[in-house]
Amino acid sequence: MRKTLLQPAAVFAAIALAFCAAAPAYAHFGMVIPSKPTVTDAADSQVDFDIKFWHPFENNGMTLAKPVSFKVYSDGKATDALADLKEKKTGDLVTWSYSWKAARPGVAAFVLEPQPYWEPAEDKFIIHYTKAYVDAFGDDEGWNEPLGIKTEIVPRAKPGGVYAGNTFVGKVLLDGKAVPNGEVEVEWYPGPDRKGDAPSESMVTQVTLTDENGNFAFTPPAPGWWGFAALNDADYKLKSDGQDKDVELGAVLWVYFHEFRPSEAAQ
Repeated sequence: MRKTLLQPAAVFAAIALAFCAAAPAYAHFGMVIPSKPTVTDAADSQVDFDIKFWHPFENNGMTLAKPVSFKVYSDGKATDALADLKEKKTGDLVTWSYSWKAARPGVAAFVLEPQPYWEPAEDKFIIHYTKAYVDAFGDDEGWNEPLGIKTEIVPRAKPGGVYAGNTFVGKVLLDGKAVPNGEVEVEWYPGPDRKGDAPSESMVTQVTLTDENGNFAFTPPAPGWWGFAALNDADYKLKSDGQDKDVELGAVLWVYFHEFRPSEAAQ
């Protein structure tokens, strides 16, 4: 059997291709992270938001261009808060901040729609509709109502009242319809000044699937902010260098899981 010798350029190309295949492919997440998930005291009712396009577990990311929209949903109404976003720098990258003050009891949802992000490594655009909830002064009604955005994860377990070790259930909607057998990526965010430590790359971004009704379940093992990103292809294309490219639509939800601390009596 005759052997074929590769030319140096071909050898280099093969090595480069193998390296790219083996290189980490960290998941992208839109991030809307409140400074607190719940407001209980009128004297401490301000909530500050960190808004990014990021690799949460690795705590690095990309510049986030000025969003298309940023809205606050409360009492069945959507308020445009885009003009209240403040541009800031996280390292050399552009991120955003927002401050909100709870004025009355109730649940508020904060929703980011970003500019389409071109990802050359995946040869497609990414748009993550990103949502987080804050409940105030003991009123946590309405958390399970769809907001009617392009794609979203509707909580099926109260997002303002879960402990690490509780099973969180969400329903994925795209254009108002349930998404069966869809992929949901899950990552832990260790905080602004930390990186996660995983035993293998497959443990950085965990993955689960929706059932035939669009529901998924996941049980976080540790407290903190956990992001859920349900990824689906859009029914339209966007152009890059004059060519039609696929668009990934992400329904992203951030949920805070509290540490369970039983009282001494309970112990």
